[in-house]
Amino acid sequence: MIRLLLVDDERMVCAHLRTILGGAPDIEIVGEAYDGAEALEQVVRHRPDVVLLDLHMPGVDGLSALRRMVRLDAPPRVVVLTTIDTDDHVLRALDTGAVGFLLKDTPPEDLVALLRVAADGNTVLSPAAARNLIGASAARDSARRAARHAIRDLSERETEILGCLGEGLSNSQIAGRLHLTEATVKAYVSRTLTKLDCTNRTQAGLIAHDAGLTR
Repeated sequence: MIRLLLVDDERMVCAHLRTILGGAPDIEIVGEAYDGAEALEQVVRHRPDVVLLDLHMPGVDGLSALRRMVRLDAPPRVVVLTTIDTDDHVLRALDTGAVGFLLKDTPPEDLVALLRVAADGNTVLSPAAARNLIGASAARDSARRAARHAIRDLSERETEILGCLGEGLSNSQIAGRLHLTEATVKAYVSRTLTKLDCTNRTQAGLIAHDAGLTR
């Protein structure tokens, strides 16, 4: 079962998400929170696998809560839920450690599928939002320079792996593309993240985009 925590200051949004996601046979909604402080308390209490997190909340906002969540032992995978796909807060959330972000108008069937992907440790990005994110990230000259500097010590194979992460590919998809076993890909991904000082695949994917490694 995927243990899921819903965090949004609008109770109707939480109720809507509970209706959509609560019917999935492999998802258990362990709680709801309506601000960042309450979200942190519930994460510690319930130890969810995935947190669906709104950023714009009163009191302790989502970004501040995220910063604290990623520092916990065995932190949950945090997926940002937003109505705005070009918000700078989203970029900051991904840099902080969110595994991706989804728009609130994501179709219900897609939302369930994408949460399963997030629970498996993979990046989740709404397609339209991903295009805007990539454009915003690539436009930052300083980010491009930093990314090129960051990848200078990667081997050729690690650079290939990083490019695949930038496309949001799973380990099995990378294995098929590069003709490697999944175990070998997993080892390369782990080593690449360590070299780049990234805590998750999404952060590495942003570096890949900034460095021009994606197809």
